[in-house]
Amino acid sequence: MGSIPKENSFWGNCLFFKDLNYKNFSAGLVAGIFIITGPTALILEASKNGNFSPSQTILWIFAVYVFGGLFGIFLPLYRRVPIVGGHTLTGVAFLATVTSQFTFHELIGSYLISGLLMVLIGALGFFSKLMKLVPKEIISAMLAGMITKYMVNFIVSINELLIVGFIPLIAFFIFSRWKLKVPPVIAAILFGVFGLILFHPLQNVQWTNAMMMPAIQLPEFNPLSFLSVSVPLALLILSNDAAVAVGALEQNNYRTPIKQIICFSGLFSIITNFFGGQSANIAGMGTVICSDDAAGPKEKRYMGAVVTGTLLLVFGLFSWKLVPLIQALPKDFISVIVGFSLLGVFGTSLYQAFSRQDMKMSTLFAFIIALSNITVASISAPVWSLLIGTIIARYIEGITAAQGEKQSKKTA
Repeated sequence: MGSIPKENSFWGNCLFFKDLNYKNFSAGLVAGIFIITGPTALILEASKNGNFSPSQTILWIFAVYVFGGLFGIFLPLYRRVPIVGGHTLTGVAFLATVTSQFTFHELIGSYLISGLLMVLIGALGFFSKLMKLVPKEIISAMLAGMITKYMVNFIVSINELLIVGFIPLIAFFIFSRWKLKVPPVIAAILFGVFGLILFHPLQNVQWTNAMMMPAIQLPEFNPLSFLSVSVPLALLILSNDAAVAVGALEQNNYRTPIKQIICFSGLFSIITNFFGGQSANIAGMGTVICSDDAAGPKEKRYMGAVVTGTLLLVFGLFSWKLVPLIQALPKDFISVIVGFSLLGVFGTSLYQAFSRQDMKMSTLFAFIIALSNITVASISAPVWSLLIGTIIARYIEGITAAQGEKQSKKTA
């Protein structure tokens, strides 16, 4: 890898604020709101499922947003590329299904293994090779199966909230129909908050006056968590964040430092793990938003990623003050926010999972197994979904790696 030109180095141009404009600022703001809203609600649900203490929950949120924000400030300034930092939305959705099976510190141990796997994969250039082992359609089917529960709760909660539920739904349809500048998901969340304030004011918010100082958490290693947590988490980050982000950058004709992205995602994740978070990595949808033409001139879009990183950093630093507010939200409202945040991922996952006629059996079994949320031999449903789906695809349907790669290029 050649040396980085001075004008593209972190210190090469200290006057980077001159590249900030309305378009990249707006894109960064939208990406930041997207990364903060739904994933935070999912973390609260995962924490509740695992019976984590309030301090552990706040520490989790602090870690992923502070270090995800730093990732999204450092790398874009260093490379002048809109590499948005954050943490994995789909990974948290997955963790919500397994936090009840392991302790907080055992999960930290599994996160560390996941981070090390990413560093190794990035350093050795195994990213594309690894993704070929498990067909993309099987990963999508597994993800769709995991998310289905949230989408069912999404519809049920809209019905329970009535006016407060239907206001964001109508806003979502309006902004989708007329292709307005604000993404439909963000519009739905903002209108939902407005409806909540108007018709369902919050009560009994347990504000805290004491600032919580972060503390290093020691990991505990459970061999069962390697297959049940570490491998699926690394796969989800690589397939649903790194792959999406790299695809968006290359689509917009950026020179994408793939090895650096994967390695730094692993390294920042390892630091995050010691403070209780599952990852700090490149954000798939955030990078899609900030690298798009709507984010302004190509050479200045990196500032959108910096704006997002700054927003995440501030949110993480003040999470001790903001989490009680989020916890006071009605359970059904949180389900609605989570539903809107996962709606695009769910639709895309379903489409990709069942897009091939020659993989109907394997993707169907992968989907149903993930949806069942079963645990066999202490190994969770997502792992069985990937394993059984891949075996059926390879040995019953006769799908080879070459065929999978060829079909993926056709549908890209």
